[in-house]
Amino acid sequence: MQREQDLYPPLKAMFERQGYVVKGEVGAADLVARRGDEPPVIVEMKLRFSLSLFHQAVARLALSDSVYIAVPRPSGRTARRALRDNLALCRRLGLGLITLRADGRVEVQCDPGPYRPRKSKAREGRLLREFDRLEGDPNAGGATRHGIVTAYRQDALRCAAWLAEQGASRGAVVARATGVAAATRLMRDNHYGWFERAEKGVYTLTEAGRAGLVHWAYSWDQEAADLSAAKTGSG
Repeated sequence: MQREQDLYPPLKAMFERQGYVVKGEVGAADLVARRGDEPPVIVEMKLRFSLSLFHQAVARLALSDSVYIAVPRPSGRTARRALRDNLALCRRLGLGLITLRADGRVEVQCDPGPYRPRKSKAREGRLLREFDRLEGDPNAGGATRHGIVTAYRQDALRCAAWLAEQGASRGAVVARATGVAAATRLMRDNHYGWFERAEKGVYTLTEAGRAGLVHWAYSWDQEAADLSAAKTGSG
């Protein structure tokens, strides 16, 4: 579909099959459908999702609670995510969403209605556990270009800094010195490619690990001082 008016005939036909009388370009609305004394149904049409489309549809909520946006069904590599994310936004705003396939088939993704989100206790729990594990505030909100420092990465950096300072060490020693209880498993899993096993239970730092310390702006001297302080405190 190359033009917005190409969306109109299949949309009109769908509503007419449901007993509506349909007219286009009524006032500021792209499509208005009436069925008896029911409140009007309003549809705003565009060739793609956009912020202005949502602005227009939200403005139409002042006229009716039954407002849809209609777009050609997204295609391409990011189509599924685009549809999912915009569907979630429609539901949050109380809008309906209609997509149209290239063959003219109309698909109602959701109808207008109050937003009733389902809370996920499991996802909330993961968020709070990550919050509690994260030391300090290492990430500027919104800044992701350099990469995100997670609690797991902080643990890996502590282990890497210890090995950089002390050399090959047993996992249990690294765990006690750094406070990373899962140090042995972390180094064995080697998610970042920073560690290698020198012998059973003993790990060393790879060149990738040394580069990681530089990339993540960990000063060996500062980290060594922190680890020395922790060692002194535990001794």
